[in-house]
Amino acid sequence: MAECADSDGVRQASNVGTEPTKLSDLLDRGWKIFEEVDRTNEPLASTSIQVKVKRGVNMLEEASRMVAQIDLFSRNEELEEVATADLKYLLLPALLGALTMKQTSRDKRLDTVQTARAYYIDFLRRSKEYSVSQFELPKTVNEDTSPDDTSENEIPKSKSVPGASDLFAMAAQRQSKIERYRQKKELEARLSDVQKAVDSGQADDEVTRDFYLLNIRRWITVSLEEIESIDQEMEILKKMDFLKQNETKQPPRPGRPPMKPFILTKDAVQAKVFGAGYPSLPTMTVDDWYEQHSKHGVLPDQGMPRRIAVEEDSDEKEREEEEKERQAENDDEESLQKARNWDDWKDDHRRGYGNRQNMG
Repeated sequence: MAECADSDGVRQASNVGTEPTKLSDLLDRGWKIFEEVDRTNEPLASTSIQVKVKRGVNMLEEASRMVAQIDLFSRNEELEEVATADLKYLLLPALLGALTMKQTSRDKRLDTVQTARAYYIDFLRRSKEYSVSQFELPKTVNEDTSPDDTSENEIPKSKSVPGASDLFAMAAQRQSKIERYRQKKELEARLSDVQKAVDSGQADDEVTRDFYLLNIRRWITVSLEEIESIDQEMEILKKMDFLKQNETKQPPRPGRPPMKPFILTKDAVQAKVFGAGYPSLPTMTVDDWYEQHSKHGVLPDQGMPRRIAVEEDSDEKEREEEEKERQAENDDEESLQKARNWDDWKDDHRRGYGNRQNMG
């Protein structure tokens, strides 16, 4: 692998006998793919988008290998010593983490989020070494859980009741999120102004350097937010994986014994005839079948006599009312006299008169 530098001061690697691939081209194309995938309205799980994500990840991984081979960054140098053209390569791990999170394979989801987290941590650690911004580096997965928290046969348990220290930590975490959100909005507003100058091609070295530093600081806030989300998702995925591996197989439920066929006959004589052949089938008369089902109360007509009686009472009352109306229409003297007497009695006696029942 041969190393050389292009006219812009960006190092490149090439294989002997092949056209050299510029490191800047790999980063720019991978960055562009991420922006396209991030803004697309197509379903993320569609084949075309996943192919594009895979291609972008391969480009950024190749660029990262080239950066590692040429030792582009050193722990012994300060941020001011890094060339402006090289600053953008600090974004490689962050872009790799973001594109990796765009992969949608369910079977490999835990591996995917763990890989993305490693990329984000690598980016944050390098940014911390260069003092690009002031922030607290997230704990690693091994530091988050102690050996006593989990065992081979136990699902990791969360604290049920938060103590005073936990409440202070939660309040500090919330305040930190608010501050990060404010910083992110400020950085995006500044980036929008600087982006125009860079896209026009008229930006000098100072503006270009400010553009890359603003991008790095913005991705620091994004990475911190993404790691918090990844940690929550990892906890859920690990519990699901634990349950899948250790779930006890339920013994199969015993199936119902098959019902023996029988012939339904009208009477006992037919039962003797049909039950005498080979293979002999059990028989049951209609009376036997009706008696058996009536004991369990499953006959469709059970409860009908009561309804019929109620309906008959209702019909009888209707007939009485109709008879009274008919007599009144025919001017029946006896009926009219009874009606007049009843009206006179109601005028002289209030409702409930003479009812002495239950008065003590």
